Amino acid sequence: MKTQLLAIKQDITTLEVDAIVNAANRRLLGGGGVDGAIHNAAGEELYNACLKIGGCMEGEAVITKGFKLPAKWIIHTVGPIYGNENGRESDMLRSCYMMSLHLAVDNNIKTIAFPNISTGVYGYPIEEAAPIAIQTVKDFLEEERHDIEKVYFVSFSDNDYEIYKNLLSQQ
Repeated sequence: MKTQLLAIKQDITTLEVDAIVNAANRRLLGGGGVDGAIHNAAGEELYNACLKIGGCMEGEAVITKGFKLPAKWIIHTVGPIYGNENGRESDMLRSCYMMSLHLAVDNNIKTIAFPNISTGVYGYPIEEAAPIAIQTVKDFLEEERHDIEKVYFVSFSDNDYEIYKNLLSQQ
C-alpha cells in the first residue's frame, strides 16, 4: 500500500483525521499561530494534559488525546527557532517529523496532518522547511514499517499551500 501525500489549505483544527500535529513551544501550554488555535479548539482538557506532561524539547514529540477536536490525537512537536540552533535547524526539523511519525505508528494512526512546523514565529523560511518536511516524511514511509494511509501537509496561507502543492507534484 502506498501512502498518499497531500497538500491542502485548511484550518488544521477542523480536519477529520486520526491525528493532527501541533507546532508547539517547549512548555506545551499554548501560544500563537497553530499552537494557540489547536489549544483553543481542543479546550481546557488539552491544557491540563500538557501541564501533566511537563514540556518537550526541540526535535522531540509527545502525544495527547484530541479532546474537542475532530482528530482523535494531537502530536505535539517543538520545532527549531531559525538561526538560533548553531546550524542544526534542519536536523532538528527533520527530527520533529520523524518523532511525530514514530508516535503515529506506535498509536496505530492511519491519517496524520502536519502544519508548517517552525515557519511562523520561529522564522524558518517555508522555501527551506517544506522540502525538508516532504523528504523526511517520504524517507520515513520508505524505511519504516507502518500502516499510515494519508499524510496531509496543511497550510493556512495560499503561498505556503502553493509551495507544498508544487513540491508534491514534482515527486
